[in-house]
Amino acid sequence: MDRQTEFVLRAVEERNVKFIRLWFTDVLGYLKSVAIAPAELEGALVEGIGFDGSAIEGYARIYEADMIAHPDPGTFQLLPWRTQAGTARMFCDISMPDGSPAMADPRHVLKRALKRAADMGFTFYTHPEIEFFLLRTPLQPGVEPIALDTGGYFDHNTMDEGTDFRRDAINILEQMGISVEFSHHEAAPGQHEIDLRYADALAMADNIMTFKVVLKEVAIAQGIRASFMPKPFTDHAGSGMHTHMSLFEGDQNAFYDATDELRMSKIGKHFIAGLLAHAAEITAVTNQWVNSYKRLAWGGEAPSYVCWGRNNRSALVRVPLFKPDKASSARVEYRAMDSACNPYLAYALLLNAGLDGIEKELPLPREAEDDVWSLSEREHAALGIASLPRNLEGAVELMESSELVAETLGEHVFDFFLRNKRAEFDSYRREVTPWELRTLLPKL
Repeated sequence: MDRQTEFVLRAVEERNVKFIRLWFTDVLGYLKSVAIAPAELEGALVEGIGFDGSAIEGYARIYEADMIAHPDPGTFQLLPWRTQAGTARMFCDISMPDGSPAMADPRHVLKRALKRAADMGFTFYTHPEIEFFLLRTPLQPGVEPIALDTGGYFDHNTMDEGTDFRRDAINILEQMGISVEFSHHEAAPGQHEIDLRYADALAMADNIMTFKVVLKEVAIAQGIRASFMPKPFTDHAGSGMHTHMSLFEGDQNAFYDATDELRMSKIGKHFIAGLLAHAAEITAVTNQWVNSYKRLAWGGEAPSYVCWGRNNRSALVRVPLFKPDKASSARVEYRAMDSACNPYLAYALLLNAGLDGIEKELPLPREAEDDVWSLSEREHAALGIASLPRNLEGAVELMESSELVAETLGEHVFDFFLRNKRAEFDSYRREVTPWELRTLLPKL
């Protein structure tokens, strides 16, 4: 028995834990959970817990249903909001009965990409800026949401509900070992942002899943709701999850070069070129819902064009220059992704896109220095700036022909994701929307 397993068993006994929740995600990024009693924990850590994989979205066909959830003892944390009975959680890796990894497990998809990076000598770190909305109304189909507040970007509102919410949520996140760097009100009414301190991509994907649970639990306890829907309001900006990324070789930031104008190494530039080369074909995963494209169509800081820049926040990829001479701070920021995506799949694709740029030594395109939203299509063409897909259907069509996406996700996840997203868009395009009723019905 290893040291971490011993720690988990001892912690459960010493802290009087009554329930251990085993967490994992389905292909679409929905969290799944099963609770076990302390008496079952040691067996679960050694042998795992069996479950019906055919009942999980995208996991297995009916005739290959048996799967096993193996708790990762390194992810053990108490759930601070469960005060009536001590409760802890662990994330799980999913396997087949013969011990082989389940190809449908999103955590395994990311682990494969991280192994590719490790084989090249790199460790992949991410740092997300997670935006979300706080709403007064219950989240019911067809009910127009009401924002919790009327604040704007960086507004300081003394002891209002949003400030109290962020304080309570951050306290719980910190208790669970999830470090927070910043928090503030965002641009839209009821919109807030909490930035997590950088971590390796697997730990960060686990942290993002935990983050969503914590925020929703805190919101419900306060009589409000938290939503990660990319764009719940027509007239206001949507919520993204701008993610800063870096590769390290041991203790050295592989993106840093003190002699370069950008302080960006050749490896970093090739990584950016890889992101740009594959951006359109990975968008169905980084922006996986029909509503995601309403945010990208909004303009401003929501990118719709494939380009990079330094201080240009309309660009898809940005090279932040907050601390240009600090080696550990060299990084690139990918701005299209929203917080409703499956972080395991999205981070796997971003990593492999960047690694492909490194392996092929792709050249960095010309920098976009202007607000690309203000340019005409002719100017975009002259500058060689392509657009991201305009809707989920277009994104799925590009994804379908992508070797990189197919290889990264694996055949099972790739096929299921395509089928599910086609069905989502078909259902969406058949729907008669309030806009059509409001705009067309009185005239036609």
